[in-house]
Amino acid sequence: MMRIPAWLQIALAATLISGCSWFGDDDDNEIQPAELESFTEQVDLKRVWSKSVGSSDQKFWRSLRPSASDEVVYAANHQGKVSALAIADGRQLWRTDLEIGLSGGVGYGAGMVMVGSIEGEVYALDADDGRVMWSSQLSSEVLTSPQSNGEVVVVQTIDDKIYALDAATGEERWQHDGDAPILSVRGTSSALVTDTMVLAGFDSGKLIAFNPENGALIWEARLALPKGRTELERMVDIDGDPLLVGDVIYAVSYQGRVGAITRGTGRNLWFQDSSSHQSPAHGQEQIYVTEADDTMRAFQAGSGRPVWANEQLFLRRLTAPTVFGSTVAVADAEGYLHLLDSVDGHFVGRTKVDGSGVAATMLSRSDRLIVQANDGSLTAYRIEAR
Repeated sequence: MMRIPAWLQIALAATLISGCSWFGDDDDNEIQPAELESFTEQVDLKRVWSKSVGSSDQKFWRSLRPSASDEVVYAANHQGKVSALAIADGRQLWRTDLEIGLSGGVGYGAGMVMVGSIEGEVYALDADDGRVMWSSQLSSEVLTSPQSNGEVVVVQTIDDKIYALDAATGEERWQHDGDAPILSVRGTSSALVTDTMVLAGFDSGKLIAFNPENGALIWEARLALPKGRTELERMVDIDGDPLLVGDVIYAVSYQGRVGAITRGTGRNLWFQDSSSHQSPAHGQEQIYVTEADDTMRAFQAGSGRPVWANEQLFLRRLTAPTVFGSTVAVADAEGYLHLLDSVDGHFVGRTKVDGSGVAATMLSRSDRLIVQANDGSLTAYRIEAR
């Protein structure tokens, strides 16, 4: 199985479609990211605090993302340092150095902070003081944030396997092999874990629900079918995390669809054509998606009806969307943070985080938007009306 970065995959697809060279010698033929256009800002993004949690290798900018409780944000870097900071003022509460190459995380739940390594190790830390509770060895690299319901810790590995580990000891309870295709995006989605279900998305375009106690199959649903003659055309990975809102699950696949599925039976409620390797977001009774070409789209959560699309950030390598108050926040590879109005998608605010860019999904907690830049800076913003 071969995995390629999402940005390169998009470049290759664009080259096949247009006949142009993404990295060609002729500048006139290169596909360029959209230039930012000026607009009348309606709100200001004010920096509340900023701290360094340590930089990471480029391969892990997206897979090492922060997680948070209501009051504490947890972050990690590739060198093995895991940090806890107060959301209110950025004060460091603890830092643990695992002295390993981290590649996936950070997961938070049931009083634990969880991370994964390039060697397939999973570590569970006490959320109160950073003490290592246990570690477990899996089959391959971890590029997801481990998730827990207090009974099991669920982890997906880069070889498309899913493991359920005992939350108290780290011992394996069960595993499932997703039968990865020959070619896929470098990345995997983090599982959705509740008391009654483990839901995982796979490179085959399937969503599968398992019994968390024993791994028994509850249901499976196909979000996308592989199409085309080449392996590149047939990629339908689900690399964004499935989203649970009430009794409805929302998910999106690459070169496939975005859709709503019932939690209990996996019955399809609606589908729309879509292509994304990012997690969807929900707010204002809408589902927001960052498409593979960085078009931002909103769909009505109940019916799937398209509400709006914003194409002005084309190929700027956006993060997944994050709902922040009445806005939708995304950041890009040049380090700009954009706020879009949730009603019609127009820009309402913008600020420059830094020049290193932002790849990790952002967090919204209370009146704070937490952004981890590629250089390892962790910054909290709040919105102020003009």
